[in-house]
Amino acid sequence: MASPSSTPVRRRQRSTRLVVAGTLLLVAALAVAAAALTGSWLTATLAGVLAVGLGAAATRITHAELADSRREAARDRATQAQGYRDITVARTAENAAYVAATSARISGHEQTIATLERDLGDAQGCLVEAHQKLAVEQHRAEDAERDVATLRTRLDDAEQRAAEAIVRVAEIERELDVVTAEWQAAQATRKHA
Repeated sequence: MASPSSTPVRRRQRSTRLVVAGTLLLVAALAVAAAALTGSWLTATLAGVLAVGLGAAATRITHAELADSRREAARDRATQAQGYRDITVARTAENAAYVAATSARISGHEQTIATLERDLGDAQGCLVEAHQKLAVEQHRAEDAERDVATLRTRLDDAEQRAAEAIVRVAEIERELDVVTAEWQAAQATRKHA
């Protein structure tokens, strides 16, 4: 248990102030009661004046005590407000960092999607071109039966490229589906954030 000397002076002073104020009121009440018992007009008047003076002093002491406690409470509230401000600044910085990181990830996903879309467009162009070449080769095969062996080799080559292009397009479409799903998830996460 703490010794009385370790108690802050302010606490003892407040307690002393209130005890003094109470004592002054008690002395004033005793003076008025004693004056009333004597029955003297002059004694009653002097006791009344004394009671008013002591009451005013007790009121002043109590008012000073109240003002001190209000100032201390205001200091405590100011300290607490400063702490909350520091917490808010930290949270705002964390939120800004999260937004920046999320924006960077979304930007990366958007770039990947744009690249895959461009690759898909290129693959589709290659596919169209391969189909056109195949049609030309087939038309030439019909027109030139004497070069059937040579044209058959060319036709096989064109079909192989078309098959590779179809496989590539299928792979790109699968990649696009995966990236689109990730992008949509990122969009959903951004909307919820």
